Amino acid sequence: MPSIQVTSRSWVLEAVRRIERDFQRSSDTHLLQLDLPAMPQVRLYLKDESTHPTGSLKHRLARSLFLYGLCNGWIREGTTIVEASSGSTAVSEAYFARLLGLPFVAVMPRGTSAAKIAQIEFYGGRCHFVGSSAQLYAEAERLARECNGHYMDQFTYAERATDWRGNNNIAESIFQQMRGEPHPTPAWIVVGAGTGGTSATIGRYIRYQGCATQLCVVDPEHSVFHSYFHHRDASITSARGSDVEGIGRPRVEPSFVPDVIDRMERVPNAASYAAMRVLQRLVGRRYGGSTGTDFYVAMQLACEMAQRNQAGSIVALACDSGDRYMDSYYDDAWLASNHYDIAPYVVQLEEAWLRGVWRDGGGSRPAAQPSASEAAALAAAG
Repeated sequence: MPSIQVTSRSWVLEAVRRIERDFQRSSDTHLLQLDLPAMPQVRLYLKDESTHPTGSLKHRLARSLFLYGLCNGWIREGTTIVEASSGSTAVSEAYFARLLGLPFVAVMPRGTSAAKIAQIEFYGGRCHFVGSSAQLYAEAERLARECNGHYMDQFTYAERATDWRGNNNIAESIFQQMRGEPHPTPAWIVVGAGTGGTSATIGRYIRYQGCATQLCVVDPEHSVFHSYFHHRDASITSARGSDVEGIGRPRVEPSFVPDVIDRMERVPNAASYAAMRVLQRLVGRRYGGSTGTDFYVAMQLACEMAQRNQAGSIVALACDSGDRYMDSYYDDAWLASNHYDIAPYVVQLEEAWLRGVWRDGGGSRPAAQPSASEAAALAAAG
């Protein structure tokens, strides 16, 4: 018996070291500044999480979940890892499972896109299909029991797997990168909620460090987090999932911690998709729908600060690359077939960028035509 324990402990130690070496080989993600010509007293930054090895913010979560499972004794040599996910979390967990030589199974709806399946399989993962999203949790638990594996359960453990006090979490990274900026303590940090783990980490870190920063969490259509934040009814559910991958949930997840959040905003999906395209024109690169949701509200907050003559900084998360969504969010035919009209929100965001004015209602009120210099600025940005 002692020799088995030593062998098991040795494997776990080496597994932790492999994950830490992988982290050391990856530089921190970039913090990009966006120019706001009409609001020079407000500085807007994007924390670009698309530069992780697996291309998204979920790389941090997957690393934390593996370390949490290893150090709790739940993951051992040969353990099959099971997760309920068809998106970025499954891709990142497949990456770390391969790093440790462990089998990985992603439980996902049968209609998951071929591109996502290919990414998971690229890292050696296996995809197990169910008929609907409602079956994901129970089937993942069943599979893990059947193979004596470990169900990662990102929606339960995301908020506790990350060390919110520091240890290179995303909050610590943001504040370290902001140290040399004109307004080093952000007035706002803007983030969406999928598991709720990232918002919990940032909110706790802000309080632990005694920062004046406020946390704004954004929620897409058909998600329950916004309603739960305001009414605290944990039983609330939605009949359908969000169309914005990575954020929004049809039920209140255990990892969502509302009391560390200062403000929540619900964002129409069409506004998120419009914001993706406006942001692409401003920074010259594509990001996904959740980044669009963050950027949309960050621009609203910037306009509010400008109207109050308040100087300061805002940091919004850029969660993943837009290259994954060329056949959906960036496809005009997809938008039309799903009845999304992004034009009013494009007008709204362009006016915010050009004039520092935020018009409610997605630009539904007529906006003044841009001057020749403003038109030139828009053209240059595009």
